[in-house]
Amino acid sequence: MPLPRLGTRSLSGRMAGVLLFALALVLGGSLLALSLGDGRDDGGRARPVTVEVSPSHCGRGWTRPAPGVQTFDLRNTSDRSAEVYLEDPLSHVVFGEVEGVGPGTTRQLTVRLGKGSYAFTCVPEDADAVTGPRVRVASGRRGPGAAPVTEHDLIPPAIAYQKWVGGGLDEVVRLTGTLRRAIDRGDLAGARSAWLQAHLRYERLGAAYDAFGDAAARIDGTDAGLPGGVQDKDFTGFHRVEYGLWHGEPAGRLRAPAAALVKAVTGLRDSWAQTRMDPAQLGLRAHEILEDTLRLELTGRTDFGSGSTLATARANLDGTRAVLTRLRPLLRTRYAQLNELEEKVDAAGHTLDGFRHDGRWPPVDRLSRAQRERTDSVVGDLVERLASVATLCDPRRTV
Repeated sequence: MPLPRLGTRSLSGRMAGVLLFALALVLGGSLLALSLGDGRDDGGRARPVTVEVSPSHCGRGWTRPAPGVQTFDLRNTSDRSAEVYLEDPLSHVVFGEVEGVGPGTTRQLTVRLGKGSYAFTCVPEDADAVTGPRVRVASGRRGPGAAPVTEHDLIPPAIAYQKWVGGGLDEVVRLTGTLRRAIDRGDLAGARSAWLQAHLRYERLGAAYDAFGDAAARIDGTDAGLPGGVQDKDFTGFHRVEYGLWHGEPAGRLRAPAAALVKAVTGLRDSWAQTRMDPAQLGLRAHEILEDTLRLELTGRTDFGSGSTLATARANLDGTRAVLTRLRPLLRTRYAQLNELEEKVDAAGHTLDGFRHDGRWPPVDRLSRAQRERTDSVVGDLVERLASVATLCDPRRTV
């Protein structure tokens, strides 16, 4: 189970809501409204404790520890922003954290305290970490904690994933070559089949999009923001070819866009060995793949005629699994719901596969209302669960 956390140093700003979901899991399935008045709230929980955040007095103010759910008001009395962790000072397992506590500001952290030792660690911006005094709680059941992940921990899975992407790009080059040859000989039916195979293979590489740089827009960009829309000269890549193939354009008009697509994916493949993915982003990408799927593919916003966005959603699910497979060694000892998450990924795959008949995928707008709601619910649940993966795999600075 993930630890409670606030802040978005490297996490997407769109994750603010799902971080509250992670907190809800920690606190037993529902967010707790804690009273700021004197004494204890209606549920018998202790009122907030003010704790100082500064290099000289990190953790000062917590003098009467008690078991149960506790909220801390973390008050930054220094002149620089800081991250704050509540951890076991011996094992360094983290039970909660807050990022971006600005000078002169106060942020809250809610955790469940149980038998054991605790200490606040303050990590000021551009300065060494400082650990405050140890505090011991004599009884009770602790809330969940997780050993912090460092960038060093993430290097092996990032290297393994990058090698996997390299093999995938080889396949994309081969399949786009097949697409181009079909267009060159005027076989538009064959080109439509080849387009789908090539596009889905590319979509499975979802967590590498940020590392693809400008090539990503040339290969899989849409007409969003282009003055001429689908007729704009800068509308290129898979979706430009898709638009032409499913809107009656003759092969002669599609030869140049297809050649440009092959050139773009070949250039990306050839430069990939010199590219370095940021290991710190791997967990976040696992979350963002399906977040974007929910926002784009399952709304039909990226359908330029092929009606294949459900197939793309399925490919994106495969891409998510590819990331989780590489992160599994780190998550196995940190994320108690890992097996359940993997079962949910399988279930989502079965849901999407159920729409495919005789090798064909229906456009998303042909699903019934019940089917669309069910699909959105299944994928949305995964997005929330993967937010916890992103949180756990966001590397923490401890020195």
